[in-house]
Amino acid sequence: MDFGFSQKQKAFQQEVRAWIQENLPDGWKDLDPDYLSDTEEIIHMAVEFEKKMAARGWHAPHYPKKYGGMDASPEEQFIIRQEKYHCGAPSSHNDMMGVDFVGPTILVHGTEEQKDKYVNGLGRGELIFSIGYSEPNAGSDLASLQTRAVRDGDDYVINGVKTFQTNARHSDYCWLAVRTDTEAPKHKGITIFIVDMKSDGIETTPMNNVLGYPHFDETVFNDVRVPATEIVGGLNMGWPVLMTALSYERSIIHPVFYTRRLLEDLVAFAKETPWRDGVLSHNPAVRRKLAELAVENEGAALLGYRVMSLQMKGEIPTYQPAVSYLMVSQHGRHMASAGLDILGRYGQLMGASKRTPLKGRLSAFFLSSIPLGIGGGTFEIQRGIIAKLGLGMG
Repeated sequence: MDFGFSQKQKAFQQEVRAWIQENLPDGWKDLDPDYLSDTEEIIHMAVEFEKKMAARGWHAPHYPKKYGGMDASPEEQFIIRQEKYHCGAPSSHNDMMGVDFVGPTILVHGTEEQKDKYVNGLGRGELIFSIGYSEPNAGSDLASLQTRAVRDGDDYVINGVKTFQTNARHSDYCWLAVRTDTEAPKHKGITIFIVDMKSDGIETTPMNNVLGYPHFDETVFNDVRVPATEIVGGLNMGWPVLMTALSYERSIIHPVFYTRRLLEDLVAFAKETPWRDGVLSHNPAVRRKLAELAVENEGAALLGYRVMSLQMKGEIPTYQPAVSYLMVSQHGRHMASAGLDILGRYGQLMGASKRTPLKGRLSAFFLSSIPLGIGGGTFEIQRGIIAKLGLGMG
């Protein structure tokens, strides 16, 4: 089986790469966006850049053309995502949460009206979604969520708190999981709503991440009224909808493209850095680490590619996303720790110091890699899914 690109696909890859490099916002590379990824300035630049990509059908290439996509093949989708992240292009995080998680789930479970409004808006880069799952007392055990929605006429009134919402304050809508039946078993009484973030009663508070930037928000819903028409997949049918959305979330391979870029930077660093009578790449331990990282990266990319292929055939993968997510996340963490080992003591630096290697990208990635294997389900959750659905262990 040939996993390489055809000549036509290689030409498309070059086209995408050239376009991205030519259309990066002025001064983008000078901002070191690899670790300043959530400042107001960078979020704005990222949104505008993604709108430009959307005009070419590249922001959501896997969407149907009528929703702003290009009916992309798995290979084309892979190429666009790879080039965007490999080039270090701006990302608002909406290309994952909104475009890759929410939009495809609406295509599976949503009404035609919801598809026309939300999938279309996402595909054209006009809407930003945040995701409201985690709560102060509900994380990996998501079915324990307590945010409540109660029927009142044609609306539902929502009260509760969501935590660790990525950039909720910048979003137009929230993909919100709430409890609508307190008497049902906890997996049976959940409903998914699409909530306008401009609604009365919503208050967001920024939460700084380990890098010192407000990547997350805590959102309080206080008597927020949401029309019943904003339910996705049916009342009390939220768990199957959640499983579809989480399947898409676990299918992400974006970190693989970013770590591939870091791997190339590390290889270049090893070839240029003096060591004894030669350069660091002559060190057997460094060579072994880099070779191991290269193998992991290739394997993670191929696993993600398999999941995308299933999705593009109209299938909803079961255990395959868990396999891919586990590999991608573990590889990301290994890349971060092994990379710092290779860079040495100065690898921990960030900022403008002349001694900071790779502009501090590895140090920043080491800190930001902590959530890998947490969001979308911990490593233990993924292994449980693989055992149950992949190995038939019930």
